Amino acid sequence: MEWLDRLYLFTVLDAVGLGLLIVSWIGSTIIIENAPKSHRSTSEIMAGYRRDWMRTFVDRDPRIFDSQIIASLRQGTAFFASASMIAIGGGFALLGNAERLRGVAQDLTLESDPIFLLEVKLLVLLLFAANAFLKFVWSHRLFGYCSVIMAAVPNDPTDPKALPIALQAGEINITAARGYNRGLRSVYFGIASSAWLLGAEPLILASLVTLLVILRREFASKSRHVLLNGAPDAET
Repeated sequence: MEWLDRLYLFTVLDAVGLGLLIVSWIGSTIIIENAPKSHRSTSEIMAGYRRDWMRTFVDRDPRIFDSQIIASLRQGTAFFASASMIAIGGGFALLGNAERLRGVAQDLTLESDPIFLLEVKLLVLLLFAANAFLKFVWSHRLFGYCSVIMAAVPNDPTDPKALPIALQAGEINITAARGYNRGLRSVYFGIASSAWLLGAEPLILASLVTLLVILRREFASKSRHVLLNGAPDAET
């Protein structure tokens, strides 16, 4: 079967579902990271708290508490990076045994897609898992950079270098958290992409539900309301 012939195996709904999935994934990141200051996302609100953390860090003695927080953040990124690796390995295992997956999908949908279609659908899921892995690994590394910069902050809070170095650590911390959140969104939409195995309609529904859940958590959740009470300014 030629590649052009294989493309005809996909329906218009498949194209709509895949397009909606990708647009929702990329669009949610753009909306969350570029929200107006009048209605900041939860992630941007937390960025202000991270900057305040570094200001407080300068005067804290001892600073063991701060090192423990960084260690816990690195553990979280390491856990999700490992989970993403397992998902990638499982995905490749399924690619080598797509016939069995075809039987499961047929049991659930009463339809039987060609093996090529199942492999493409699995590859989409694998791409999300791979992107999540890369984001988590980079976030883990940035949290490591942050811990080194924090260690370089002079013990004397009156030292003129103390606050500038601490603020540098804060910006690295924020960048690491941004990568971590992007990795999580890749996981969310990767899970949504698995609905494609059941058909185009489930993929469209899963993409919309995932997008709504993410936006609600960032802009309309109870935790965001709590964070807004006394939240620091975005760039101060």
